[in-house]
Amino acid sequence: MSYQTILSLKNRSFSGKRVLLVGAAWMANEYCKALQALGISDVTILSQSLERSGLLGETYGFEVLDGGYEKRFPELGNFDLVILSLPEHECMSALDLAIQHGQHQILVEKPGSLYSHRLQEAHTRVGNARVRVAYNRVTYPNYWMLADRLKAEGGATSVHYMITELVHTIPFGNNPVDFYERWGCANTLHVISMVHALVGMPVDWQAYQNGGFDWHPSGDRFHGAGITDQDCLFSYQGDWTSPGRWGVEVHTRENSYRMIPMEQLHVCPVGQFEYEHLPCELPYPEVKQGVAEQLAVMLDPSLERDVPLIDLLSAATYTSVAETIFNYPVDR
Repeated sequence: MSYQTILSLKNRSFSGKRVLLVGAAWMANEYCKALQALGISDVTILSQSLERSGLLGETYGFEVLDGGYEKRFPELGNFDLVILSLPEHECMSALDLAIQHGQHQILVEKPGSLYSHRLQEAHTRVGNARVRVAYNRVTYPNYWMLADRLKAEGGATSVHYMITELVHTIPFGNNPVDFYERWGCANTLHVISMVHALVGMPVDWQAYQNGGFDWHPSGDRFHGAGITDQDCLFSYQGDWTSPGRWGVEVHTRENSYRMIPMEQLHVCPVGQFEYEHLPCELPYPEVKQGVAEQLAVMLDPSLERDVPLIDLLSAATYTSVAETIFNYPVDR
């Protein structure tokens, strides 16, 4: 039972591990919290300058290096784990340098790249390195509780997911233009990847788009449906011009389940109409869900037998699904 594997992580020791964290923005702070929760003290934070990384180092008691990864990678020895907590447009070049200089276990911040073909090309360059993309939602405890239940109940018969974005909260101006033009890959893939990791990949489907914004010309409303390679009917809907939130509804012959919000799980048995909350134990309740769990699996590869992470080819496949949903060009 993979949910039990997730819960067992809190009883494992990772204190002897050596970790390099590249980057010092908001998500780097979440990684620092998670590393601390795992009992890891031998952490080096590498960034361009000491302005942000110095504060993180002071807060968590971690070593700090400045100068950037281009300069520093050749000088560093091997780590048990390298975390590339970088803007999307830097991830692939940083990954290449990390591999070139002998790093063998690397976690790349999601989505790794906005383009499926770049992820596919990166896969051909990794050699023997173990590279995963940091889709932390596939290590949520409620995700694995649901996955175990789906397996016990004969699999999902159908699923519907909501991909409406709160466009008024998007921090425009912080990233290159294509980050916003491909916002479905930059952000909405959190939902898409989680759902299709649970119920399989689309094999026969139709995708529709309408409207568009100046910053997202391919559409502002999205709807589609089809069937997956696990014989599960699926549909999705997103209206970026209207209020809404992310959510997932999964159905079996015995129960219906909701992840709304996505960090929680609710169940409605056959013959009833009301959903009840299914409490999930959190092995690291003080940390953003899925982050410490994901790092634990990176640090102990044997755990992937029960809790598989997202490799570069899988990430490319999820990104290609998003390219179809949002009608993005695939060859840039």
